[in-house]
Amino acid sequence: MCAAARLLGIRTAVAVPVTVAVSVVMFGIASLSPFDPLVAYLGDNYQAATQSQRAAVRAAYDIDQSWWQAWWNWFFGAVRGDLGWSSTKSQSVTTVLAERIPFTLALSGAALVTAAAVAILVGGITGMRRGGALDRLCTGVAVTVAAMPPFVVSLTLVAVVAVGLRLLPASGASAPGDDYTAGGLVRHAVLPLIALTVSQIPWLMLTMRTAVAQACESDAVRAARARGVDGWALLRGHIAPVSVLPTLALLGTRLPELIAGAAIVETVFSWPGMAATLVESAAALDFSLLAALTVGSAFAVLAGSALSDAAAVAIDPRIEMKA
Repeated sequence: MCAAARLLGIRTAVAVPVTVAVSVVMFGIASLSPFDPLVAYLGDNYQAATQSQRAAVRAAYDIDQSWWQAWWNWFFGAVRGDLGWSSTKSQSVTTVLAERIPFTLALSGAALVTAAAVAILVGGITGMRRGGALDRLCTGVAVTVAAMPPFVVSLTLVAVVAVGLRLLPASGASAPGDDYTAGGLVRHAVLPLIALTVSQIPWLMLTMRTAVAQACESDAVRAARARGVDGWALLRGHIAPVSVLPTLALLGTRLPELIAGAAIVETVFSWPGMAATLVESAAALDFSLLAALTVGSAFAVLAGSALSDAAAVAIDPRIEMKA
């Protein structure tokens, strides 16, 4: 446990300069965007606006300031707890995040936990029966699904379940005009949750299956079999503790794909998370909101990697990780 805590401390110290560097790079790259933020600010009035009106809007939103000045102002505001004002949402960035991040976190978190549970269970079973009919079936399905982008899975679910069978709603988090309710949220979240979960299962399951198959060939497992240990007792007591480590390591490295997949799935299902907000902020060069989302995503990836490595060290103290 001390080794895991020490690892988390080192990763936290590394994460601070990394996230700062990410914010600097984001402002620099965003400044090269060909999009004119005035189009987003003025909307349908862009073509009719006079030069003086456009100049007034540029001055009001500080559009003409250099990117490094924009970063400097945003960074020191963030240090004081002020993430700035979102020009695209006409709200403070804190308010935008508070309204939308819970939807993204709930969807992504539920998908990650569900995918990990299914992958560990199915991977463990197929790994212990390597070469059998179930192993070949599950491996074939996993490879096929892994080759399918999340938007293909999402559109297939919409076409079959929502449009064809009319079993579940195809978009949103509530019926048009209705307030959010627990039942409505669950009902509308089923399809995006399935889409995001399915896109995460294949590589986790294949990794678990390979690790279990290798563990089954180890001397320790052979000795356990010789003592009469078999089935779930063998998997739970001798194989799973060793085999789950590669899957934990993979969970941390798959977070960028989870974030990207969540953005795609949210867009297809019109889930009121951060996906549409991220696109709007990028197109309009809404630096304050875009910076908060970019830095938040980077921090989530770093935190996920650190937590997965710390969990591996806690499970098996023989693992040595310096950072």
